[in-house]
Amino acid sequence: MSTIRNFMDKHYRHFNAREVVDAAKAWNKLLDGGGEMLITLSGAMSTAELGISLAEMIRQGKVSAICSTAANLEEDVFNLLAHNEYRMVPNYRDLSPQDEKELYNQGFNRVTDTCIPETVFRHAEKRLTKAWAEAAKNDAPKFPFEFMYQLLDDPTLEQYFQVPKEHSWVYAAKEKGIPIFTPGFEDSTMGNIFTARVIDGTVSSHRAVRTGTEQLELLCNWYLERDARKTPVGFFQIGGGIAGDFPICVIPMLIQDLERDVPFWAYFAQIGDSTTSFGSYSGAVPNEKITWGKLDIDTPRFMINSDATLVAPLIFAYVLGW
Repeated sequence: MSTIRNFMDKHYRHFNAREVVDAAKAWNKLLDGGGEMLITLSGAMSTAELGISLAEMIRQGKVSAICSTAANLEEDVFNLLAHNEYRMVPNYRDLSPQDEKELYNQGFNRVTDTCIPETVFRHAEKRLTKAWAEAAKNDAPKFPFEFMYQLLDDPTLEQYFQVPKEHSWVYAAKEKGIPIFTPGFEDSTMGNIFTARVIDGTVSSHRAVRTGTEQLELLCNWYLERDARKTPVGFFQIGGGIAGDFPICVIPMLIQDLERDVPFWAYFAQIGDSTTSFGSYSGAVPNEKITWGKLDIDTPRFMINSDATLVAPLIFAYVLGW
């Protein structure tokens, strides 16, 4: 019995609630018609442990590719390796600057109510630095997600897991063999550490990690493969920023810059709480994307104004039939 789905069908009838259900139903319709879904992750979704539901979406083939901030990529793995060492701060709104400094001195990095221990950065750094150095030495660069997959394939790592690996969306993506596009790798803890290791000579070249434009080409080819077999592809966006704008631009690039006859995204939904007042991408309504050649006039479009940590698991549960 689909308890969550039945509850939502009964109670979520108007306004944002209705939009949530409609977006979930349209997701299932896309999949039932042979389509696939690309999902984007901005904000601290991994630290919010979205992987508990997202990993199951990946395992069941409801998600075929992910575009994530590099922070979400790494923070899913951090949670896997150090969950029990995290510190919760439910009263985070009341923290003084001195309280924040004390957390810093104790080796914690706060994300709203959750403090990530510095120790997990150093654990990951030791392992990834070896992989980066080898890639640079052998002129065999990899994408950021490929380094994370390599890390998770290390047989000595699982002994350190502090949550079930089934709760890790990165682990699920690795097992399913789907790509994780991470534009702006340098804007992450591991991106900072990688740069530091190049500067101090531990890693001999920046070329160990493939560039953002190479990732865009990879995404382009991924989309063209689906177009060749007439597979419609949807776009489900959590938040905005680079994780959202980077992948959605593959369509205008293909149509306008490469002059390819390809379809627009077959579905679009966004969860966010930004407003349109400041011209931001995060707050832009879906119709604006028509003018940029990203969506067509008849593309199913949904704009959910809410907190993604609340809404995304509900949509996933609905799609999964829970």
